[in-house]
Amino acid sequence: MTMPMGYVGTTAFLAWCTFFAVVAPRRPQPLARLSFWSGMVLNEVPFLGILALTASTALAAAQGDLGSAGAKATVVVAAVTALGLAVAARRGLHTDQVVGRALDEGLGTGWRDRVRVPLRRHRPWLRILLLPAFVRRRGVERIPDIRYGDAGRRNLLDVYRRRDAPQNAPVLIHFHGGGYRSGRKNREARPLLYRLAGQGWVCVSANYRLYPETSFPGHQIDAKKVIAWAREHAVAYGADPSRLFVAGSSAGANMAGLCALTPNDPAFQPGFESADTSVTAAICLYGYYGHYFGAPPNEPPPPPQPQGYIHPGAPPFLIAHGTKDALGTVEGARHFVAELRKASAHAVVYAELPGGQHSFDVYHSARFDAVVDGVEAFAAWVLTAPQRTP
Repeated sequence: MTMPMGYVGTTAFLAWCTFFAVVAPRRPQPLARLSFWSGMVLNEVPFLGILALTASTALAAAQGDLGSAGAKATVVVAAVTALGLAVAARRGLHTDQVVGRALDEGLGTGWRDRVRVPLRRHRPWLRILLLPAFVRRRGVERIPDIRYGDAGRRNLLDVYRRRDAPQNAPVLIHFHGGGYRSGRKNREARPLLYRLAGQGWVCVSANYRLYPETSFPGHQIDAKKVIAWAREHAVAYGADPSRLFVAGSSAGANMAGLCALTPNDPAFQPGFESADTSVTAAICLYGYYGHYFGAPPNEPPPPPQPQGYIHPGAPPFLIAHGTKDALGTVEGARHFVAELRKASAHAVVYAELPGGQHSFDVYHSARFDAVVDGVEAFAAWVLTAPQRTP
């Protein structure tokens, strides 16, 4: 009997990706990068992998292609792969408990008495299971490509708001990742942006100049320009810019953290030193925490970011990081959290996500939906706290 090569190829591909999703080796660095690129998608949407395995096995059986020894061995591989995907799914489903414990630890067990935001919302399971890449909401509009600086498309931002345009809304500004060398404003954290906009927030997602067009502190200056733009213009979109949160993913988390720790610092505000760039709180997702690695040659490196700028007046932080992150190490996140907690007088919430990989915020997944619940609860707590600004 002939081998069902289509079935074998499908199973082999899914087995490869599942290995890197579940085991996710983080050393050496080339293997870590392979782990990220091969396993990131299935780590967040394992149900689609299980569905694909089930469908391909059923099709091969219906066509009578499972009689050979090789085909039977492939069925065994498919079964083991499905078990691996079940492990990945279980880790994602466990995130809501992890986020709940992180909020208890960071805010105190009485935080729920003040915040009427449930952590376990009704999950959009149909979307999570079948349409994880579909993130738009009917009641939310995106106003794209608003200019905030003079660097062309790298100084454009999008505004997300509810279509009925409620007034006096809090603001969330998000910075994308990409290692300061790539990325764009409409790629990451969109489930978060659409969720908060649907709840009445005004959300901003911004591009910024990339290396080699600029290096440190050019990216950070752009981030500060976005905050200054929101202070001046977000009212026109229904926002209350006195309640302004910054968030970021990967390199964007580094930038958001540094924004939070350097309010009104003239070193990052050349030409707009008088602008108020203080923020209410910061949200850092799978951040890179360390020395900037694109500095021009023969120049001294800046302090490690953002921990080199920590001070007692740091605003509240929520930091989420995956234990399997291959690009921004969980050890770096732990160190940043420890240093921040030593110095800051405000709350620091740290959620270490079991099995979480880099870029866990791209899809609607059980993991990221739980993180979004946590962000919403954290933000509600901050906004009702007596100290609402740094």
